[in-house]
Amino acid sequence: MKPIYPLNVKNEFVFNPSPRDFTVEEIPLYPFTREGEHLVLKVRKKEMTTWEMLDAISNHVGIRRREMGYAGLKDKYAMTIQYISLPAKFEEKLDAFSHEKIKILDKVRHNNKIRVGHLKGNRFEIRLKKVLGVQKDKIDSVLKWVKAHGVPNYFGNQRFGTEGNNWEDGKKLIEGKLKIRDRKTREFLMGSYQSYLFNGWLSRRMELNLLLQEFSEAETEKLMKLPEGTLKGTKEQGSFFKLLEGDLMMHYPYGRLFEADELSKEAERFETKDTAPTGLIPGTRVKRAQGSARVIEEVFDEEIKMNGARRYAWIQVTDITKNYVEEKAHYELSFTLPKGSYATNVLDVLRGRAGLS
Repeated sequence: MKPIYPLNVKNEFVFNPSPRDFTVEEIPLYPFTREGEHLVLKVRKKEMTTWEMLDAISNHVGIRRREMGYAGLKDKYAMTIQYISLPAKFEEKLDAFSHEKIKILDKVRHNNKIRVGHLKGNRFEIRLKKVLGVQKDKIDSVLKWVKAHGVPNYFGNQRFGTEGNNWEDGKKLIEGKLKIRDRKTREFLMGSYQSYLFNGWLSRRMELNLLLQEFSEAETEKLMKLPEGTLKGTKEQGSFFKLLEGDLMMHYPYGRLFEADELSKEAERFETKDTAPTGLIPGTRVKRAQGSARVIEEVFDEEIKMNGARRYAWIQVTDITKNYVEEKAHYELSFTLPKGSYATNVLDVLRGRAGLS
């Protein structure tokens, strides 16, 4: 039986990100060496951004923020546990550090400065509220689907700012209609537009997947106004997310990039979670898809003078645990995602949302 995406399972629950109901903990890429010129701090923070936390510690120590290292940016509205680094010669100054929203949990020496992306993944703990008995059963059912098949890997809303429109300024910067002197701000906004384009591409592929659940390849091509033969060999694939000829794949959860040329064979590898398809983050120095996959991808490809990348389009959700507190109607959920992925992708599937734009 082929996996039917749980689109019509409408679950109404309450989730308001807060340190009480939302915890994120980084999983380091490798063990720290316990020696070297850098000091790694295991830090717990709440109600502040990673930048604000780094500023608080760097100001106390008396160094510039750029001398510190971090693996990823973490949500402001959560209790987050993450790893940062600074030169070990400043260790003594940390003894007097005190902050109501920051606690240093551990310190260890390491040979290298922590770099962005030096993560294996993140562990999330989430409390859903107002979950009644029937809704609890629905969430249980969708979680089984998620565990077996995974979720789409959209960029989360926090990538686009409070109003969700950071990408608009990014587009203006790329088009030369806006000028911003600060390099980090400029790159962040342009990166938001890159993320917006990726999400647009993924929404289009999700639309394709959903249509193929109900219609033939030829009918779906007509509905999506695709050239005849674009979807050849998709309907028979076992996974919900259908691969196209020319898709660029990566070994999962990390590995080299390669083209899906033998579609049926590659679809089988994807179904066993050995590989996963990737989508384009437009920019320079990045490989583009070919053939049928390129037909959809090129609509969301623009000339951007920043490095591009390939991002997993589909990810697996692992280490899922759950606990239902009936007297409070709370559903406590925890799971692990690969680096760069957002918990909102799991919550959207639990709500029965496809993520279509």
